[in-house]
Amino acid sequence: MRSSLAPGVWFLRTFSRDSWFRGFILLLTFFIYTCYHMSRKPISVVKSRLHQNCSELVKPVNDSHSLNDTTWCDWAPFDKNNYKELLGAVDNAFLVAYAIGMFISGIFGERLPLRYYLSAGMLLSGLFTSLFGLGYFWNIHMLWYFVLIQICNGLVQTTGWPSVVTCVGNWFGKGKRGLIMGIWNSHTSVGNILGSLIAGVWVNEQWGLSFVAPGAVTAAMGVITFLFLIEYPEDVDCTAPQHHTSDGLEQNQDNAEDLGNGPCTNKESSLESAARCSKEPSVQPAAISFLGALRIPGVVEFSLCLLFAKLVSYTFLYWLPLYIFNVAHFSAKQAGDLSTLFDVGGIMGGIMAGLISDYTNGRATTCCIMLILAAPMMFLYNYIGQNGITNSIVMLIICGALVNGPYALITTAVSADLGTHQSLKGNAKALSTVTAIIDGTGSIGAALGPLLAGLISPTGWNNVFYMLISADILACLVRVLGDFLLGWETSSSLASPLTTQKPVSSPRRPS
Repeated sequence: MRSSLAPGVWFLRTFSRDSWFRGFILLLTFFIYTCYHMSRKPISVVKSRLHQNCSELVKPVNDSHSLNDTTWCDWAPFDKNNYKELLGAVDNAFLVAYAIGMFISGIFGERLPLRYYLSAGMLLSGLFTSLFGLGYFWNIHMLWYFVLIQICNGLVQTTGWPSVVTCVGNWFGKGKRGLIMGIWNSHTSVGNILGSLIAGVWVNEQWGLSFVAPGAVTAAMGVITFLFLIEYPEDVDCTAPQHHTSDGLEQNQDNAEDLGNGPCTNKESSLESAARCSKEPSVQPAAISFLGALRIPGVVEFSLCLLFAKLVSYTFLYWLPLYIFNVAHFSAKQAGDLSTLFDVGGIMGGIMAGLISDYTNGRATTCCIMLILAAPMMFLYNYIGQNGITNSIVMLIICGALVNGPYALITTAVSADLGTHQSLKGNAKALSTVTAIIDGTGSIGAALGPLLAGLISPTGWNNVFYMLISADILACLVRVLGDFLLGWETSSSLASPLTTQKPVSSPRRPS
């Protein structure tokens, strides 16, 4: 007969195993979404290569263009005076498709195995990213080709965010979620940095490789995802996280009481019994509806806040290298390298926002303060940021931290908090849909920002920054007015979007 383990030995073994798997999932999903963002970034670096000042370059001996041709070094169809509008159309082909697809993607993400869903999405994303770059080698000069590739890439990239947030939410409870996800969310900035650096290697030579290389890495990561991703802790006999604690009863205990029957309902002290019970079949909650997810307190307000916050962030993502190229007169590679400092600041801002929100237990307050500080910093960057390399470096890091901090907090910790909200009575299947709604609404802003920048920039870069500052202020106002107009009582009085089980304490939104 097998002797039982001493409680201390069992705890150490279980703790080590659970921690190892959680760390592995955190690292794997970090690399997964790093690849997604890495494949989005090259277009912003290559823009300055598609249309540049040819008079400053030496024409090759075998060039067939006439001596008076001032656009011989540009890539048609971006060689005309309307190149900014065309580049804006290429950006928005991706972003509009991404925004539309995101609302659908979360629904699929709840109903399909995440491992298959993510793997297929990464393989297709790598394919379409590479096809954009192959347009250089195939000598393609038709706008519709680049627009079509961007539309397809935007749709398949929607597989990423709801899936990785859902997977991380399955493995990690609410405690220290802001800090953990603040560190984890640096994958967006790390991906942007890697994308800029990789694109910069070939941007002045064969710019097609600036897309093919990230595309190949993304596809390879899709294969790794298929082989190693673990969706639920229970799949490897690990302990499930506790998302909420209410009136001294943990979520897993409440679920066991609600089931009513079976060996798992007994309040056994044996941890081995708990591990055994976790493997036994249980009633699976139904996936939440789209309208049901909208009724979760805080989802609409944070979605609208993210719309404006992401508008600012993605305008910097797609237009910052070109702004530096035009205003500071750096080369295409130097502008791309310098723009990575904005993402370095974004890493710091995401971690700082998560840490502060955990310490103060105030997600919305943290977002509002950072948004308020971001407005004057963007104004200063536009006016003094190009007066010397030191000013540019410092202001880029500060702006990156204040702009990307709230964006990172809302898309990670806030989405996970709302997706495992107490009003759901322990049903975590809403996480993918909630994440998709919040990020999908934000993606509408992400599509509007670069579009407006492309339309406004011919009138002067000052006007672009005024637009960004206005959007930043609106993001803060939406969050504040949402609480003021709806009120805690109104949100708390909403019926549960999923169930009419036993009443629980009044739900609290992230404050």
